[in-house]
Amino acid sequence: MSTSKATAARHAPKKGGRRKLTLPVVLLIIAGGLALVSLVRLISGADDITSVGQVAGALELAVPIGLAGLGGLWAERAGVVNIGLEGMMILGTWFGAWAGFQWGPWMGVLFGILGGCLGGLLHAVITVTFGVNHIVSGVAINILAVGVTRYLSNFAFDGVQGGSSKQSPRIDPIDKITIPGLSDWMQDIQQHHWFLVSDIAGIIGGLVTGLSLLTLLALLLIPATWWILWRTSFGLRLRSCGESPVAAETLGVNVYKYKYIAVTISGGLAGLGGAFLAIVATGIYQEGQTGGRGYIGLAAMIFGNWMPGGMALGAGLFGFTDSLKLRGGAENVHAMLLLLAILLVIAVFWQLYKKKYVSAVISAAVSALLFTWYFLTDQVPSQFVDAAPYVTTLLVLSLSAQRLRMPKADGVPYRKGEGK
Repeated sequence: MSTSKATAARHAPKKGGRRKLTLPVVLLIIAGGLALVSLVRLISGADDITSVGQVAGALELAVPIGLAGLGGLWAERAGVVNIGLEGMMILGTWFGAWAGFQWGPWMGVLFGILGGCLGGLLHAVITVTFGVNHIVSGVAINILAVGVTRYLSNFAFDGVQGGSSKQSPRIDPIDKITIPGLSDWMQDIQQHHWFLVSDIAGIIGGLVTGLSLLTLLALLLIPATWWILWRTSFGLRLRSCGESPVAAETLGVNVYKYKYIAVTISGGLAGLGGAFLAIVATGIYQEGQTGGRGYIGLAAMIFGNWMPGGMALGAGLFGFTDSLKLRGGAENVHAMLLLLAILLVIAVFWQLYKKKYVSAVISAAVSALLFTWYFLTDQVPSQFVDAAPYVTTLLVLSLSAQRLRMPKADGVPYRKGEGK
């Protein structure tokens, strides 16, 4: 075989393999999705779905989920499964509130990160040094965090004005920024409820209205993570520990060191998410306020296929679903039934094209049920509204499971010296 033919064969896509989505295709999918949402808004009359307030609320709810997911990504790219994200977020909420009400919100942010780092460091010691099962260690940290914060609250908050054994005094807010001219213009366009144009205006308006400085910092961490992990030699070494630690060790990489760094950073990011909840989202620490967001962040990371961009999309989806119940509640979630039904119709045609007839029949049946539910009711039960974010998590994971590719050595036990 000639050199040119060998090169062509090597670079040709494997049979049955999936091609990576190019940027134009991704943009086209986003545009199509936005047009579909706009159509559903016009049909249902749920005009608040893409309003400025809805988008701003979705962003605020997505940030702590995204930070937890980003933390999970750092750990798992180094080969350590981090189920303890929820506990690290809890530590972040408590330490962030404790320092925040005494020394100001930015000190609270710093201490929230440090609190999460402590949880991450503990997870690294247990899993990397002592080789304990990663799931067991993560669950233990989640339980430990609940007990530790409850114990500390009795000393730090109980008896303080505005505080109790289950909550902190109020914390001063972090400054928010608004682009005056652009914000007002976008709100004005959005209120006309035009097809697609008003929806785009609502999204832009939500991104430039009342944006916390901490939200801006959190958003910048997503491209920063991508650049560090995929464009630096440090990131290459770290990812090699999650793909093949034995091979990495033979090349002189200190696998333990990189795993420790990754899991500690993972805890710090989750702690930052917890501090965001206490300082920005609510302005107060309350016991149990994480509400499983660490687990949802882990789901967002899996949905995003262990990539920062995909994880951000997953966090945005879950944040958007969660915000539906805050503005319009039952009416907005009711409109989402129509959106899901239409998406399933599209899925039916795609599955028929792929000759997946059983999946097509199941999708068609579920779509018919959703259409029936939508047209026979005016709103959904309040219990379903509360469960919508978690139902979305399960649906998204089940639909995306076939396209996932986790790091090869993720969760695999490794002992120092195996590569020698």
